[in-house]
Amino acid sequence: MGRTNRKRRSTLANRAIAASAALALGGGGLLAANIYASAGEGKNSTQNAQTTAAGVATIKCPDVGQQLTDVPRGARAGVDKELAKLDQQVTEAYKRLADTRQAQAGDSSYVNNAILSPLKSKRTATIDRINNSIKRKGGKAPQGADQLAGCEGVPADQPAAGDGQGGNGQDQGQDNGQDQGQDQGNGQDQGQDNGQDQGQDQGNGGQDGNGPAAADFQDITQVQPTGGPKGVGPNGLPANGDSGSTGTFTTNCGTNENENRNSDNVIVAPGVSNGAQHQHDYVGNQDNDAFASDQDLAAADTTCQNQGDKSSYFWPVLRVQDGQDDIDANAPGGGQDGNVGTILQASEAQLKFVGNQKSDVVAMPTALRIITGDAKSFVNGLANANTNWSCTGFEDRQLTDKYPICPEGSSVVRTTNFQSCWDGQNIDSANHRTHVSFVQADGTCGNGFQAIPQLQVRLVYDVDAPQIQNGQVQNAFAVDSFPDQLHKPITDHNDFINFFDENTMNQVVDCINSGQDCQ
Repeated sequence: MGRTNRKRRSTLANRAIAASAALALGGGGLLAANIYASAGEGKNSTQNAQTTAAGVATIKCPDVGQQLTDVPRGARAGVDKELAKLDQQVTEAYKRLADTRQAQAGDSSYVNNAILSPLKSKRTATIDRINNSIKRKGGKAPQGADQLAGCEGVPADQPAAGDGQGGNGQDQGQDNGQDQGQDQGNGQDQGQDNGQDQGQDQGNGGQDGNGPAAADFQDITQVQPTGGPKGVGPNGLPANGDSGSTGTFTTNCGTNENENRNSDNVIVAPGVSNGAQHQHDYVGNQDNDAFASDQDLAAADTTCQNQGDKSSYFWPVLRVQDGQDDIDANAPGGGQDGNVGTILQASEAQLKFVGNQKSDVVAMPTALRIITGDAKSFVNGLANANTNWSCTGFEDRQLTDKYPICPEGSSVVRTTNFQSCWDGQNIDSANHRTHVSFVQADGTCGNGFQAIPQLQVRLVYDVDAPQIQNGQVQNAFAVDSFPDQLHKPITDHNDFINFFDENTMNQVVDCINSGQDCQ
């Protein structure tokens, strides 16, 4: 079994992350300076750190994993472990950045000499090991290790996220639930300084200085209707007509009532404990941790009512920054990685598979892995981002880079629509993306890919609305994230590993292709 948390405690947080200087800029917003500190150091220490904080917000490094498209199967396990080391190196450098604000204020070259240069040396050695592993197994390593090794400090007056160009052919304007880079017409005023002076002690339940900031929230009642998540029509069916496969298959796997959580990621970092550096909720398969083999997953118990579905569905937890310790307050993936506050259990977790607007769908292969969204999109840019935030009663209004502030009686909604085109051969790929894709603008699959059932995940949370006063946020909530991603809403993501048995998967396909609604 994976590491399962079944208890929680409600004492005051004994470890906090201190306040920061911040500005909201561009599409994703940016916290300016983040200072890790102990709550025991007191408010005066925090304020002194703030006044000496240098103007580097976070660290931006090339995402090496996304560049790896030719990794032989025999090298993938070793390469994935080295990629996890790169993530850990960035986290360590980010924490050093946050811990040395006074030194930075007195030495303009400190960040480069004491943080970025050593980080580059470590990354160069790790990337060299990755390249050698690939070459030994007959693959072709990417060129320009020095370019991939070098990182930069993102200044306080620049947004960290890129312009969303490039990526893996996921065309942001198409039927993929994203459309991240466009003006939503919702009054968010993306490009302006929203007056967020995060240099104050926000008292944000211990999450101060590592996000979220007031600029990361938007009153859903002030958002213009958009018709719902991008590319999804009424009742969750594919948009633009009913000429294709119009049925649905819903699987009920609960809301993680048994609190099965860990900070691993068996897709991206198999064999690496705390490879995600943030907690995941798991429903369905109960054996998902970093060390689970396909055989383990196939033989595991499932929380799904339909016992033919042993698939693993997992996503980063949502927390409220209430100053309370959860069970992982002093653990990797929790407080040690800047994820603090009470973990929220979803009140609803709807898992639905739908069809393709132009054609029938084919069965997913056993052990197919799909990642949608990008946990590093705050620094990577929007090419792989895939977020939809809203509120019950307002789901015709969607936010892609803000958390919603819902009116009384309304609950927070996270909606994720997965890639629904498959290359017909591979259950995974070297960068965990290129074996699947979103449909093209006309609803068809490109590049000879085949349409598969599209997984749609809708999570509902009953959480009090954050309060924003004088540019400060109280009672904030946020998804868990890598520390350098500052708990931005754009970093939300979702994961799926298919372990439907053959008969049940055939039922899924038959229901969808024949226009039935099954469960």
